[in-house]
Amino acid sequence: MTNPPATQPRRTVRLSSHPLLRKYLSPLHADLKEVYARDLRKWLIIAPIIGLTVGLVITGVVIVLLEKLWPPVLTFYLCHHWAIVPGLALAFLLTGLIMQFLTPDPDEHSTEEIIRSYHEHEGRVDMRSFVPKLIAAITTVGFGGSAALEGPSIYGGAAIGSWLWSKLRSLRLDDRDRRIMLICGAAAGMSAVFRAPLTGIVFALEMPYRDDLAHEALVPSLIASVVSFVTLSSFLGATPLFNFISSTGYVRRDLYWSALLGLVVGLIAMMFVLMFRRVRRMFVKWSVAHWLKMTVGGALTGLCGVFFLRLYPGNLIPIGPNYEAVGSVLSQYHSSSQLIIFSALKLLATLFTLGAGGVSAMFVPLFLTGGSIGTAFGHSIVHSSSVDLYAAVGMASFISAGYKTPLAAVVFVAEATGGHAFIIPALIGAAVAYAVSGDASASGDQRLHEGVKVRKLQDS
Repeated sequence: MTNPPATQPRRTVRLSSHPLLRKYLSPLHADLKEVYARDLRKWLIIAPIIGLTVGLVITGVVIVLLEKLWPPVLTFYLCHHWAIVPGLALAFLLTGLIMQFLTPDPDEHSTEEIIRSYHEHEGRVDMRSFVPKLIAAITTVGFGGSAALEGPSIYGGAAIGSWLWSKLRSLRLDDRDRRIMLICGAAAGMSAVFRAPLTGIVFALEMPYRDDLAHEALVPSLIASVVSFVTLSSFLGATPLFNFISSTGYVRRDLYWSALLGLVVGLIAMMFVLMFRRVRRMFVKWSVAHWLKMTVGGALTGLCGVFFLRLYPGNLIPIGPNYEAVGSVLSQYHSSSQLIIFSALKLLATLFTLGAGGVSAMFVPLFLTGGSIGTAFGHSIVHSSSVDLYAAVGMASFISAGYKTPLAAVVFVAEATGGHAFIIPALIGAAVAYAVSGDASASGDQRLHEGVKVRKLQDS
């Protein structure tokens, strides 16, 4: 009887040692290591804290300005036209005094300060003037300055993000994280004030550059914007801020008209931005007290409102945050001549308000002006029954050209107005307006990305 053959010992083969497998697994391992190299865990803690804090602060600002202060002031102005000029002059005088005596530099505030902080100060914001600047924004906007809430919201959110960096250092934050938290807070502020989280994300990422995005802040901004939006909407609701929902679609010819409208709006925006930069420099260099500059700017802003009411008595007036004016332009009939004159005076009022040093920004003024021009264009040039389409295109085009934020412009129109059906025409108009307006930007501190600057230097 033969013995069975002895069992051969198994030979263990390590897959990673096989030459063929190692050839393909090594690049995969490197790719996975690169993908997960970022420490996302800390942002899952930090970004919600930023979003919640900013959401609560901006909710307070919105309630004070849009529910408590501006409605009675507007009613008083509409009933007593004589009070508009002195009312704005006194309000701007108060703003000037606050900025001159309670802040280190009265000409540094709002979006400009945040962009400069991102590029030059590693995301640091001087919190000693945080409260005075928010109060100055309330006196600027709440008493009729031609600006809106995006200025204090972007500044307030970004400042909170920068401040929280110093309070959360135990989470192993480095200097680069401070700039990310700055953008993260700005996105949260924009998201809350317009009840548009995607707009907040895209605008904050586009804000520092005229030609690129601040990519490193994407994930934290996404989280903070959603948390901030949920925080505000839990108090004030989540209805789109400028709601106009149209069931009307568009046809091919509307795309051609949208491109033409983008061209017209882009040229107007370019001329306005160039004029604004000149007027702003003139006021900054004017060798008088800041409060006097502001008083002059307030009186000139008030004159724009009085002049329009003389021509067209009613409830539409080109001063103040003008949230109610957006609804009026979108949902009520106004003649094309009235809309064009309203647009011109709105731009002039914005020029005097912010050029003199008013504490806010011009996102809503550009948005409203574009909507008014687009509505007039749809009425008089296209003779379209779907003027809301051209209002949406005009809005996106003016923001795109004025702020160099084409993606945020289109997203904002879709989110804030409910006009999702018009995204493609709005994209076309915004792209054309962005192209024809060149590098002219309402924000003088926006930069070209480093790669673009290097190429330009090489070409020269």
